[in-house]
Amino acid sequence: MPSIQSIGQPLVFKADPRSVALKVPPQTDDEIVIRLQARTLEGMQKEAVVHHGPSNTAWRMVSDEGPYLNGTDLAPFPLAFFSAGMAFSFLSEIARHAKAHGVKITALSLVQDNFYTMEGSALRGDMLGGARPVEMMVRIAASAPQETLVKIVKLAEASSPAQAYMRDVLQNTFALCHNGRAVDVIAVSPSSTPLHDDPELHFEAVTPCNQAEFLPHIITKRKAAEVVHGVEGGAGSSLKSEQKRILHVHGVAARRGDGLNEVEIQLLKPLGSTFRFVGDERGASAPPSLAYLSAGVGFCYMTQLGRYAQIVKMGLKSYSIVLDNAFKLSGSAQDKNLRIEAKPVDTHLFVNLDGPDESARKLLKMGERTCFLHAAMRTRNPTQLRAEINEELFEISPASG
Repeated sequence: MPSIQSIGQPLVFKADPRSVALKVPPQTDDEIVIRLQARTLEGMQKEAVVHHGPSNTAWRMVSDEGPYLNGTDLAPFPLAFFSAGMAFSFLSEIARHAKAHGVKITALSLVQDNFYTMEGSALRGDMLGGARPVEMMVRIAASAPQETLVKIVKLAEASSPAQAYMRDVLQNTFALCHNGRAVDVIAVSPSSTPLHDDPELHFEAVTPCNQAEFLPHIITKRKAAEVVHGVEGGAGSSLKSEQKRILHVHGVAARRGDGLNEVEIQLLKPLGSTFRFVGDERGASAPPSLAYLSAGVGFCYMTQLGRYAQIVKMGLKSYSIVLDNAFKLSGSAQDKNLRIEAKPVDTHLFVNLDGPDESARKLLKMGERTCFLHAAMRTRNPTQLRAEINEELFEISPASG
């Protein structure tokens, strides 16, 4: 099976669009659509191509896990992608609304803490992932009235697709292919889309654009996790069949002078590494926020599939997904009722495993139950938001309240 090491490419690169199959569906003026294709690599490693509809760009990314899942820790953990996308989305929306209001921001940053839970038994089949409200502190410096800047923060929360995932309750849909055959799903909502081709067939053809078309070192590892055993969150701890724990992902992000966004993400619980991400909302030199967000959802779901199969000793040989997510925008940048609505995420799962169709169905469902980001979408967890505006603190909690 290929690995990050054997493939030998950067952790993320802009893909030549001619080399990418299963392109994103057509866009409309009031809709944003992102399509992710992902496959497993060796161990806990995953590879994805994310096609971002608004910028018509495709980005190849890889993910890994740290010592807590006996991963090689060569690439960011899945929740880091989601946290980066959420932070970048919020910063970009603040900048967009500030421009629409004629406000010049001189400094913009945020601190973001994401929390998730995992409880229950994989062997009993009652293990369940959960999400808690995100805690976010936004810091803005600008020569504008405080009430205008508070309004801009609230507008950004209402129009950020990442916030819609936490705020809206979604009934996501699924399709299943087991050993090359379409199989009806149970215990989840069925997809209304005809079964896609297995993306595993297309990854070898994906090649980078000219290197001048994207930044080098878009994702870099800042600090490696220490490998420790026998402690909470230590090596192998997330592979226990019984779980009752809280995950904590910490991020510090800022808007750079060149208009790009940058964030450092650290996994505090369990004990994980720190990675730096760069984002470009135009999709010109680095992935846009929603490309990272979609990658996080896909990678997290795939990790849970692999983790469950390993715990229950399922004969899972390989698996891949095609995942579509979409957002619908209503209102204008000047409209106080501006909102963005998250649409249900549609996931087509392709599994190659020894066992009956019922085993494949169980795998799909347990992936949905234990995926932290599917948990975030099936429950309402509005962000707990504060803003420090020109050094004055404002409580905006719950967001959009």
